[in-house]
Amino acid sequence: MNNERLNRYLQYQNEEKMEELKKHSVIIDEFIKYCNSKQINLTKANFDYIQTIGIIAKYPNIVYLLNEKIIPDKENLVGMNLLESEYQMKPFASGYYYSDKYMVMAHPYFRRGYHDNCNFAPRFIDVFWKFNKKDIQKHIAIDSDRVRINVDNTMYMEFDTWYGAKFQETIKDIDDGVVKLRPPLDLNSFEIEFFFGDTYALDIKWSSKNGIKTFQAEEFKSEKCKISRNGKDFFPTKYLHAEFDMNKNTFRHFDGAIHFYTSDEYYQRRDSDFNHNNKNSSQLKTLSLKLFKVNGLISIDDWTELTSQYLTGNPLVFEYFEEKFPDHIQEFIKNRKTNKICPENRFLCYLSLSASAHRKKVAAAFATVLH
Repeated sequence: MNNERLNRYLQYQNEEKMEELKKHSVIIDEFIKYCNSKQINLTKANFDYIQTIGIIAKYPNIVYLLNEKIIPDKENLVGMNLLESEYQMKPFASGYYYSDKYMVMAHPYFRRGYHDNCNFAPRFIDVFWKFNKKDIQKHIAIDSDRVRINVDNTMYMEFDTWYGAKFQETIKDIDDGVVKLRPPLDLNSFEIEFFFGDTYALDIKWSSKNGIKTFQAEEFKSEKCKISRNGKDFFPTKYLHAEFDMNKNTFRHFDGAIHFYTSDEYYQRRDSDFNHNNKNSSQLKTLSLKLFKVNGLISIDDWTELTSQYLTGNPLVFEYFEEKFPDHIQEFIKNRKTNKICPENRFLCYLSLSASAHRKKVAAAFATVLH
């Protein structure tokens, strides 16, 4: 029965895809002619329909071929000032840059599960898009091999969000050293996946030198989280790096990347910490892809918000900044420890607590609007 449902769903997806491609056939033909004028030879095989995105054209480095002014830096990032001078941003379309013929998109690794066809994960892209402060320079990785060609205001909406934590501590007073955060060890794998976004551990390190305090964080998911890159399987981990000027009492640099661990590297590193290479003869040097960077004066509040949003859905970062889990997770852990939740009723409790947390967020947002 499940196979029948899956087959029907796949059939529906394929029918929807063919219908959308047919409906947009004129736009596709016009875009092929437009690309031909720039010596980019596309055929119908270069086009696809993705429900969460729209009609896309796929071709190696198509963004750079369409606009020779868009030049990535040595880290393969593009200045957002440059993108904003060449394209239009719209407030409801974070992650997209508009032109008359096509739309440039942020890198697929900003999407849920690092998957090309998913929507952008809440809520980093939205926060980063709107993070416009004086005296900062933003750079971002783009989806250089794909553009959306149905240039309109249709967007796939997901009613999901993630709220950042607050951080009150004085940065320069934080002791140098490493911190390793784990979900409570008595939780089962389903509970960790449901409440902690399948996070295995969050590693943090602070170090100081010549008046600069450096922050590093790396988020390890469970062994179920894998991606394929150049035909090989890797365990992706989110990495953050920031530099705090202790004399000016502000951050001067912030960047984020994805580290790609092989199976051997992943199992060596996830139960260790940032000092692994100092303590072990086996030196780990993983593949890495930079996704964004910010240079300039970055306040502690902005750094906290961007960090929380980049590690979306991970309560361990909330625990680090606020020294406690979000309320709905604390409630679940408390009830679980006092045996107020029977195993057979546990799933209903998940749904109840999640719905309760969602209602509180909606009520808070509504109250903010009213005031």
